[in-house]
Parts: sequence; C-alpha cells; structure tokens
Amino acid sequence: MTLSNRSILVTGGTGSFGKAFVRTVLKAYPDLRRLVVYSRDELKQFEMAQEFSEKTYRGLRYFIGDIRDEARLRRALEGIDVVIHAAALKQVPAAEYNPFECIKTNVLGAQNLIEACLDSGVQRVVALSTDKAAAPINLYGATKLCSDKLFVAANNIKGHRDLRFSVVRYGNVMGSRGSVIPFFLERRKTGVLPITDPAMTRFNISLQEGVDMVLWSLENAWGGEILVPKIPSYRITDVAKAIGPECEHPVVGVRPGEKIHEEMITASDSFNTLDLGRYFAILPSDTHFSIDDYRSRMGGAPVKPGFSYDSGSNTDFLDVEQLRMLIRRHVDSTHTA
Repeated sequence: MTLSNRSILVTGGTGSFGKAFVRTVLKAYPDLRRLVVYSRDELKQFEMAQEFSEKTYRGLRYFIGDIRDEARLRRALEGIDVVIHAAALKQVPAAEYNPFECIKTNVLGAQNLIEACLDSGVQRVVALSTDKAAAPINLYGATKLCSDKLFVAANNIKGHRDLRFSVVRYGNVMGSRGSVIPFFLERRKTGVLPITDPAMTRFNISLQEGVDMVLWSLENAWGGEILVPKIPSYRITDVAKAIGPECEHPVVGVRPGEKIHEEMITASDSFNTLDLGRYFAILPSDTHFSIDDYRSRMGGAPVKPGFSYDSGSNTDFLDVEQLRMLIRRHVDSTHTA
C-alpha cells in the first residue's frame, strides 16, 4: 500500500518513534491527505508542533486522546486509512510497581484500538512490539505479548474487510528516551557509568531503521505476521567504553525483570518462522492464508527447527569504534560521544 493521498494516525505520536515516523512520512509523501498525531500529553504535542506545525504541513493534525478511551479513538479514526500503533507504557520498573496501569494501556488499549479499527474503515494497522514480548519475564513484556496476540488474532475477525493487522518487533532503539545510551551520555559528566552485568548484550536499531521497517510492513505484510529485523548486537561494556572510556564502570547488578540478553525469536517460534532475507516473519499457527503462497510470493525459507534469535548468540556485533560512530550519527546532538 502506498501512502500517497492516504490518511494516517499514529498512536503515541509524540514519542521517539512517532516523531521520527512523522518526519520521514511528511518528507516522503507531500501529498498525504492527513497525518494525525494521537497522544495524551498536550505539552509534548505543543513542543512537537514547534518543529512540525499544522500551518506548515497540510493535513497534519494533533489529537489529544488516550488509547484507553475507545470513544475518543473512534472519533480520531474517522476517515483514517492507516494506523501505526506506538503508544505504550514501557518502563519496566514502573510496570512492575503499577501492573494494572500497564495492562490498561498495553492490553486493554490495544483491544480498544482493534475494535475501533474494525468499525472505522481502516485498511492497514501496524503495531510496534518489543523483544521483551519474547519469553517475557517482566510485566511489560507480558503485556506486549498479549498485545501482539490480540493484533495477530484480529485478522481472524475482520471478515470481508480490506484490513490487515501486523506486528513489528525489534530490540533496543539507539537514543530512544529512557534507554542506556542517553543515560550514559548524561552520566558521563559524573565520571561513573554503572554497568548492570558485564555479560549483558542488547540488539541495536536506529529510529530510522525502525521507521523504515514499519513502512516496509505497510507495503508487504499480509496480516498476522510478527516481523523481526536482522540487526547487530552490542555489549553493554563496549557502550560504556565508547561513551566514557575514562569513567569508572562499577557493576551494580541486574534490575528486577531485566534479561542478560534480548530475545526476539524463541526456539518455540522457530516452527512458524520464515527467513525473508532482511527480516524474519513469525507466522500465526492458524493462518488465514496459504503458507506456501506466502513463501512463494515473499521468497521466504523456513528456519531450522529449534532456531532462536537473541542478542547474545547473534553473529553480528558492533565494536567500540562502530558504536562511537553510530552514537555521533543517531543520538541527540546535545550530547557528543
């Protein structure tokens, strides 16, 4: 599906991903009919509007609303063709302390969006997931696994609608709010960069790569897939060396609900997973389309039974110099590595 002359709504549109997506789409599709930034924080919308003004960009709109509010969602979705779902409560410690608040946004909010899309003439929905949804050990991951299941299963109840629900799952986004790289850049001036565990690894993807993956899924997804990118990993100790080689790096221990390595595809997923080249696709066990047709058209090959994809056993790792270069390129210019 091309986005030319389409109407798009982005939930969580003032977040790190939302702003990068809006920036990319406004530049690539000047003939967009409408682009709606849907979020609940009016201050963030005001701040975002300083860069992306409704007066400058035809069809750009800011819409205050919470995905917990289904009636407000339905109002916002009038005339919308494409939905990108990026809204979530994602801070692991906060979710552990406030579990039902996380459930209300990440699970009930997801179902609200699905119900509203089914009744609003929407044609494509792409929901953002997380590595923490694969074999989850914390509440945030468990809620995102539930959300993924809801979006995948929504294809079973779409009837004859021209509507596809798909999911994209990727790991740590370089420079996103609350992630380790901005934290280390801020803490560098103290001379101390705390390391949770020397063995810890993470996947790495830039915001732009995440946006490009969502745009690819809009063009290519059949509905029901969980798409996973092939991306490099890094060691947390190498990030500390790249940002503050002169700093102390004390080991402070793993936080509750935190994994040593990020997982995106488990061995149990392998039986339904295809290698599409640039991405993996985890297909639902009960598809509404022929897997043979999917493989034929997408060019995918099944992965080996028992295959898993995690940041620790990944064959592609970034070294210290590569990390330093990527941080300079992708992270906020108010910091320098």
